[in-house]
Amino acid sequence: MDDQRVGDLPPGFSFDPTDEELVLYYLKSKIAANLPFNIPHLHFSSSDPSQLNERALWSKNQWYFFSQVKENNNRATGRGYWKELNMNEPIILKNCGEKEKIIGIKKYFVYYITCNIHEQVQTNWIMEEFHLKRENEKLLEWVVCRVHESKNNSEGTTCDDNDEIELSALDEVFLSLDNDQEQEEISFPY
Repeated sequence: MDDQRVGDLPPGFSFDPTDEELVLYYLKSKIAANLPFNIPHLHFSSSDPSQLNERALWSKNQWYFFSQVKENNNRATGRGYWKELNMNEPIILKNCGEKEKIIGIKKYFVYYITCNIHEQVQTNWIMEEFHLKRENEKLLEWVVCRVHESKNNSEGTTCDDNDEIELSALDEVFLSLDNDQEQEEISFPY
């Protein structure tokens, strides 16, 4: 299937920006309202991982989108929430003369599905949220997000069948895996 959301890239090319490129080229251009590439703007309330394929820019099993956030803003969605992992990483411009220059911050989030008030299930969905280095605090700031699914098995618990939470097919597979059981290796014919 030819994915037109990646833009008008020639055959053989893919959208695979570095952290520095996401901050300097895409995020800075979005803030200046001069973005030549079509990365969509999504609200966190509408960005469940299972729905990103229909709405976000997709390339190499990663989804990209812009959003606006407030400091310490929750990242709740219709079915769950993005929980910050408190593993902030500076984005450093390495070719900046003698000194390295911090140009932004990358924050990591993991997605949890809310089964009921007392039960949440950790999924394998990871979000990297890129912030431009700010001199003054703003009430609302633009960020660019890169979402992908981790290959690690989820450590959470499964929701009861009586709950009306609709999981994506991948989430159902990962939630059904038991870490204590030895997994069979699947081989494909050539």
